[in-house]
Amino acid sequence: MSITIVVPKLMRAARYNCLLLLAFAHTATSFKVFIDGSAGTTGLQVRDRLKNRPEITLIDPPDSMRKDESTRKEFMLKSDVTILCLPDSASSDSARWLTESGDTNTVLIDASTAFRVDPDFTYGFAELCEGQREAIKKSKRISNPGCYPTGFIALTRPLVSGGLLPEGSSLTVNAISGYSGGGKQLMEIHEAGEAEPWGAYGFNLAHKHLPEMSLYSKLGKAPIFQPQVGSFPQGMVVSVPLHYGSLAEGVTGEKIWKELKGWYKDSKFVKVMELESGEYLERGAFLRPDTLMNTNKMELFVFANDSAQQCVLCARLDNLGKGASGAAVQNMNLALGLDEDAGL
Repeated sequence: MSITIVVPKLMRAARYNCLLLLAFAHTATSFKVFIDGSAGTTGLQVRDRLKNRPEITLIDPPDSMRKDESTRKEFMLKSDVTILCLPDSASSDSARWLTESGDTNTVLIDASTAFRVDPDFTYGFAELCEGQREAIKKSKRISNPGCYPTGFIALTRPLVSGGLLPEGSSLTVNAISGYSGGGKQLMEIHEAGEAEPWGAYGFNLAHKHLPEMSLYSKLGKAPIFQPQVGSFPQGMVVSVPLHYGSLAEGVTGEKIWKELKGWYKDSKFVKVMELESGEYLERGAFLRPDTLMNTNKMELFVFANDSAQQCVLCARLDNLGKGASGAAVQNMNLALGLDEDAGL
């Protein structure tokens, strides 16, 4: 004997209305994001990471108006999040406009160096220390870290906090980046074949990244910073050489590695690679800078020679990923209460 169950029309209508409400709720929670400076290298990559996300609506002024002051103000005020991908002076103007407007709802994420050591802004390196992620979630003013500082701070902050690296230590940072870090002008020079194959800079020893390196590493002292640009578009390796004699007594390469490993054990994006493993080196010798291109990942390495009482710490990341646009999206996700790795 077969039994037929008839669903009353009222129940079917109720289910349909419920589905409509769910669909409306999803649409209603769409966040409006304005990228001010969307035509630059960082802005373009932020857009690429957001354009296909259903919970994000990108709002854009017409191309002819994107540099107009009143238009930029208007779009900032009607956004849930504004991401500034501008020179320092323009970022400062935008932040001032938002403050003067009395707006307390828009989340402002600044990718320039203008506010990285400003106490009114939250430093947007979620992996910095315990509580930093929560601070970003609650903040309406977030400063995106610099690309080089991201690697340097990731390597040194755990060691200072763990007592292995004394505050005030004199360090040197050797780092190489892809040419995209120099913006469109440098990219055009390289892509036209007119650039040197390798170039070092920062010889005035006053690079704009030094203040955040000193502050957020907790060293309280600027390192000697030697940045370089190579003939590849994206990627970066930041290296910090250490003599054991300048560290806490009894420090070894393995102790340094364990400190870093424990610090980042729960990180979604930062991975501490196995100690001194040659498998990460091209042809057993070369650490490539571009293997994490177009990701928000960062890899940390410890290459130690305990008998020589020396080690070299290295951070590998994409200068436009974890070093710029990826970090901006990660910070946006946190500030909006979304999954931290959404779109990444």
